[in-house]
Amino acid sequence: MPRTPTRRDVLTALLGTGALSAFTGFNPILLPSARAQEVATDRYFLFCYFSGGWDLLMSLDPRDPSVFSPDLKKVTRIETGFEKLPADRRELVSTSVEAMKFGPYIGRLAQHADKLCVVRGLSMDTLTHEVGRRRFITGIPPAGLQAQGSSLMTVLASHLGANDPIPQLSVRVESYNDRFPSYASAIKVGTVDDLLRALRNAPDSLQIAEQQAIDEVLEAFRACPESQADAFLKVAHESRHAAADLVSLNLAGAFDFSSNTATAEAIRDRYGFAASELKSAGAQAAAAVTALTSGIARTASVMVAEDLDAHGPEWATAHGPRLEAGFDVVAAILEDLASREYGTSGDSWLDHTTVIGFSEFARTAMLNSSGGRDHHLVNAAFLAGAGIRGGTVLGASSDLGMAPVAVDLATGARDPGGTVVNPEHIFRALLQDVGIEEDVADYRKNPFTAVLS
Repeated sequence: MPRTPTRRDVLTALLGTGALSAFTGFNPILLPSARAQEVATDRYFLFCYFSGGWDLLMSLDPRDPSVFSPDLKKVTRIETGFEKLPADRRELVSTSVEAMKFGPYIGRLAQHADKLCVVRGLSMDTLTHEVGRRRFITGIPPAGLQAQGSSLMTVLASHLGANDPIPQLSVRVESYNDRFPSYASAIKVGTVDDLLRALRNAPDSLQIAEQQAIDEVLEAFRACPESQADAFLKVAHESRHAAADLVSLNLAGAFDFSSNTATAEAIRDRYGFAASELKSAGAQAAAAVTALTSGIARTASVMVAEDLDAHGPEWATAHGPRLEAGFDVVAAILEDLASREYGTSGDSWLDHTTVIGFSEFARTAMLNSSGGRDHHLVNAAFLAGAGIRGGTVLGASSDLGMAPVAVDLATGARDPGGTVVNPEHIFRALLQDVGIEEDVADYRKNPFTAVLS
């Protein structure tokens, strides 16, 4: 029987075979682990990235257009622009949570208001895509455009679960590792097909005798003193064995979404993609959820929406539908996780998985001369699932130009003497919730515990 690969084995295997690639930050020499702590072993995390800078007035942080009317925009410095949208998209969306209303392009995510914790008034301190994106991924301001620190998913992957085949899966989202063991570095795929290629046997191109001869030479090389004394060569040899072990686990079948099986058809229906659309956001989100729920991955990141950088007239026609498509994918994720039982516990997978939705920043409260919106320092985020205080709106942006408002980190209520929230405040809370009390990622901020249930 093949041994089950550890997190370290699989990371080095995939890198060694070239099937997948890690993002900047991989070092084949293992770094010292953070101090061992008592952490939850039944928790999983999923990052959902909206690429390009989302419009919060259309979605997570709206204003009533009857109050913030066009004739008052010079006073409020807020222009909803709803009158430029299609006639059926000019009203706020009410939800089952009385205090929670959304903009007209929130999509099916509004149906899950009772599960959501929406954080408004986040400050990103940047108007640059790369800086905002990397700030939200790592929780640390970049140096210029260069990411600093490790991704939150890397931090979590380094502490959770010892035997997950892939501790961190990244689907079109950057990831970084500057201080944690190399096994926690992200494995990156661009599409479902990429993942399938990594998990399947390649077509045989050698005769059995030829393959055996090569294996014997490689085994002899592995046993020689030079290989045993060289840390990099030891990793390379282990990679070869772990790659074979990974393929032998026959994991690819779980991701064969183009097949005619009832399971694959149900996944396609839930996430809204056809058998030929494995590059769609829905297919990639389905892959991330399947990796978590199949016991393959512990943490995952996936891009659910893109092309949101609407500086011109496309804002009125294209930005909203692109936003809505991303929110619909997240709704499918929540529904999928909620429908799957976690083992035989009676809990759902959503009870054990924390979902975080983010973008690099938001768009300006005022339309520009081209009829679009530019980059804005303020932001928002949403969380759902394990450990999260659902049915809640925390923080706020101001009613004058939508600036960040200081809050009490324990309650999320406005507090002039409080703190303007950054992503790292949220990250500290999420780490604390799984038992990581120390500031292991060097955020140097207090936890925003109001997001926790």
